[in-house]
Amino acid sequence: MKLDVIKLDGGKAGTIDLDEALFGLDPRADVLHRVVRWQRARMQAGTHSTLTRAEVSYSTKKIYKQKGTGGARHGSKKAPIFRHGGVVKGPTPRSHAHDLPKKFRALGLRHALSAKAKAGELVILDVATMAEAKTSILAKHVSELGWKRVLIIDGASVDANFALAARNIEGIDVLPTMGANVYDILKRDTLVITKAGVEALEARLK
Repeated sequence: MKLDVIKLDGGKAGTIDLDEALFGLDPRADVLHRVVRWQRARMQAGTHSTLTRAEVSYSTKKIYKQKGTGGARHGSKKAPIFRHGGVVKGPTPRSHAHDLPKKFRALGLRHALSAKAKAGELVILDVATMAEAKTSILAKHVSELGWKRVLIIDGASVDANFALAARNIEGIDVLPTMGANVYDILKRDTLVITKAGVEALEARLK
């Protein structure tokens, strides 16, 4: 598929042929869902914790005598049935991460790229470089292009001046090709890929 290439100032910079295997698939929600769940599970802290009966700080004194009260024979206020007692089978710190095959993760990235292309939310940028790290200059270009919530994917590395200028603009993320992932692509309204980024993605996902 062919797509126009633009410059940062909005001018035309020719066209580019995009690989149908990356940008021309019919997006599958089930594939995207599985990959996003895998990503989010890996990001989950898993620090949730409760105190068990053995961990609760309380007196170990027998709460009342064994016989003669007419009540149950309790020996500890730490029991789960009492207020401030321990929790039974509560959550403990653990990792929520689960495995997902490498080929399936690559498939998910292809479907995410295709989803943006099909929705008309894919923009190909000539280069993402700046002579100086001026946020005001980049913000002006972004405003003129109408980008609000955008992810910019560059080649193997990101231009230092461009990254610095973009850092203080709300709604803009800049990633190198190896950082491209399904969750970040889908959560932004517009996906911008440089020509170097397209070449690197095609090499990575073939």
